[in-house]
Amino acid sequence: MNRKTTTSAPNTGTLLIHLPDWPQAGEIDLHLHDLPHKSSTTEWWYLHAHLQTADQRSFSLFVSFFRRALRFNKKTQEYDYAHSVIWALSDLDNKKYYTVSLVDPDTPRIGISQSKKEKNNDPFISKATVEMLRKGIVPLPDEMLSKTPSIPWHMLDLVYDDQTFKKLDDGGYALNLLHKGHDISMSLVFNPLTKAIRHGDNGVMYNSATEDMFYYFFPKCTVTGDVRIKQENLKIADGSGWYDHEFGAISKEKAKANKDIAWNWVAIQLDNNYQLTIYHFFAEGKSDNAWLILIDPDGKRMSTHDFTFDHDATSWTSTRTFNTYPTRWRVRSNAFKIDLQLVAAFEGQEFVTIISRPAFWEGRLDVSGSINRTAVRGKAYVERHGFIKTEKLPEFLKAVSKATLQSVKKIVPLHPDREKLEELVSSKGNHHFLKNLDHSIYIKKLITPLREITDRGGKSWRSYATIACCDVVGGNSQNNIDWLALPELLHVGSLMVDDVQDRSRIRRGGPSAHLLHGPGIAINSGTAAYFLGQICIYSSPESDAKKLQIYTWYFEAMRAAHSGQALDIYGLEYMMADALKDDKVARLLPGRVIAIHRLKSAAPASYLAKIGALLGDGSMDQINALGNFFEALGISFQIIDDTLNLKGFKDHLKTKAEDLTAGKITYPVALAISLMPRRDKMKLWNIVQSKTKSIPQLTKAIALMDRYGAIEESEKIARKSLETAWKKLDPLLENNMVKINLRAFSWFVLERTY
Repeated sequence: MNRKTTTSAPNTGTLLIHLPDWPQAGEIDLHLHDLPHKSSTTEWWYLHAHLQTADQRSFSLFVSFFRRALRFNKKTQEYDYAHSVIWALSDLDNKKYYTVSLVDPDTPRIGISQSKKEKNNDPFISKATVEMLRKGIVPLPDEMLSKTPSIPWHMLDLVYDDQTFKKLDDGGYALNLLHKGHDISMSLVFNPLTKAIRHGDNGVMYNSATEDMFYYFFPKCTVTGDVRIKQENLKIADGSGWYDHEFGAISKEKAKANKDIAWNWVAIQLDNNYQLTIYHFFAEGKSDNAWLILIDPDGKRMSTHDFTFDHDATSWTSTRTFNTYPTRWRVRSNAFKIDLQLVAAFEGQEFVTIISRPAFWEGRLDVSGSINRTAVRGKAYVERHGFIKTEKLPEFLKAVSKATLQSVKKIVPLHPDREKLEELVSSKGNHHFLKNLDHSIYIKKLITPLREITDRGGKSWRSYATIACCDVVGGNSQNNIDWLALPELLHVGSLMVDDVQDRSRIRRGGPSAHLLHGPGIAINSGTAAYFLGQICIYSSPESDAKKLQIYTWYFEAMRAAHSGQALDIYGLEYMMADALKDDKVARLLPGRVIAIHRLKSAAPASYLAKIGALLGDGSMDQINALGNFFEALGISFQIIDDTLNLKGFKDHLKTKAEDLTAGKITYPVALAISLMPRRDKMKLWNIVQSKTKSIPQLTKAIALMDRYGAIEESEKIARKSLETAWKKLDPLLENNMVKINLRAFSWFVLERTY
């Protein structure tokens, strides 16, 4: 993400007006151009408003009615369109963001068709999305319109189910919005206070990637009417609005152009009756077109490319998409002596939708600064669209890992103040536990070893499981972002102790903790990590009953994991003398490996998923099914891990077959022995127990397993187990975007390579 946006001259050339149904020079004829344009492959009508009610409550909203051409209909000689409408209400007093996204009734078919054409999408997310679309549904929070919208050519009268936008005889615009699920409705009238203003180059916004668009807007409107929210009827006492209309047509030259586009857009209304808008377009990560339009109190339009529109490091990370958005912006222009600071009214104004997967940020900001060295204040809307770094699962999980580390830093800081130190040692307020304590040694010998391993970064999929399970049952994980630390601390603690027990020398790309600090410190610091995670629980605002259930599950997970570790350390060699002679004993081996995987790896993942679902107020059926699914995922993950170690060696020595050289009875080895006659059992076991590093011998062992299909069959068992668990879970969850992510994530875990 660029911290600073830089402007450039537009790609204009000399041609200003492309198409015969676009406005000509002079004042825009609204009787004609407010209407739909038959040449347009993309068109939208957009409004936003800042509202204050009679009881002094503050709201802001935006709405956009879209239509996009699917194909040119030779029979009608017109385009066939897909339609959608999106809107969001920002409750500024309560810092709540209500979103509505209604998509075309034909979206499932359209989505499936487009997925076949898109080459750059994440394959697992695409597969999971298509699986849902084939049910004839779209993932929440998107919903399907009940019927194709009515958009007459001869008048501006848009009807998208209960969402309507109509031009009135007196020149005003009537907007009606309704969403029964949110229990929100609005009936508003926008009356422009200026003439229509052209954006861009005399109204044309050129870009190199998609359509050139014609763009005009009304920067200042009075807004009157009513808002109904949660059974409260609120009269608008003061309302200021914005309306714009864009329409464009894609040329044959651009039909196959790069679609990696993004933009920053802002609309500012100031208390000195100046209005300002910026549209900065990017293609392939590079500035493609940028305009600043300033409108003075008399309605005079001025434009420049001499400006910057940048943001500082202040940001907010969404736990739905793990995308990070700036929340503090600055507009500067020497040409107009502008210096304005924009601060988000609240952070969580992310709009999640399949229309622009996974999301964009559009919300209300408060403005202060100066124009012509005179202090001004105002209100703004900013839209940040396309700057997404989490569309593919590897990048998504990196973002989860980054957010997890931030949560760990908050829970277990390297430089705690006195109050935090009390919490780490015992609890806030227990001052006497710090009496005569050498703070620096405490940090150096307990906190630092733990943070060294944590800060190297891991996959953090257990942390994601907790957050995702909160959201997938309808909860709000944003309120529980610090719970990302609990699974990570549990996991890192176990790694540190395991490394001592296994004498491992490398952890997350660096020396193991016991090599840096000695076994005693590593064991103690790792064990302390289990209990430092408790801070997430007792600092949570959840009810005592819910906390008690979380404690219960957490310690059940700990007991299970340590049971599995005991079995794993001891190994299965004690069974081999009998297994080589008795086929009944040999057939027990795969189950014994599964038991270890279930206890050591799957149980913690299962309980963490249940904790997340509980935080999201899921039903017990949902909680248990999610626990069962993540148990299956944990087992399958370990089986696939076992097979990859062998397949990587077989495939041009991409791994060193470490499991075999350690003499470990993994699932493929156990399954092979359960299938083999005694002679081959002996051959395989002789190689495994020798802990050889000989490439010919390791190759021979893998060939023996392949002869009985053990590696391939292990993978089939892993996938079948996970599919069985998913089929039980699927009908218990709403069909939402998080469900798609969970489905895709499970495939990603199993389909990873060495």
